[in-house]
Amino acid sequence: MPRPSLFEKQDRESLLARLSSLRADSARQWGKMDAARMLAHCQQPLRVALGDLPLKRGLVGLLFGGMAKRSLLADKPWKPNMPTAPEFKLAGSGDFERERKALFALVQRLGEGGPAALTQEPHPFFGELSVEQWDTLQWRHLDHHLRQFGA
Repeated sequence: MPRPSLFEKQDRESLLARLSSLRADSARQWGKMDAARMLAHCQQPLRVALGDLPLKRGLVGLLFGGMAKRSLLADKPWKPNMPTAPEFKLAGSGDFERERKALFALVQRLGEGGPAALTQEPHPFFGELSVEQWDTLQWRHLDHHLRQFGA
């Protein structure tokens, strides 16, 4: 069974419908973020994938990025409360509707842009990624956080 893809219109629309069902007061199942902060957080990896947020590869990524990449690409659900890159930890609670619209736009931009929309730079933690790996990691990250809020 093929994995869902942000590059496939039907898959993308299904994910965006889940995003649309999210409410500002949706209760989290785990973690510390509220829904608005989660939406802001989810924008950061998409910005990296699109090349809008260039980050340098650090020593931790060089040492552990390959192992983490294999784990996150495996066909098993992501565990709650996984470590988060400091660049993706956003302080404060943002405006829910503004953050949702921004995330919606980034998902659309990547999905409609297809593989050509992806950066040619290595991922700052995981290193070199294929188009399929970029797509899978973006999908799985969004799915993980939508499930965090019951969407």
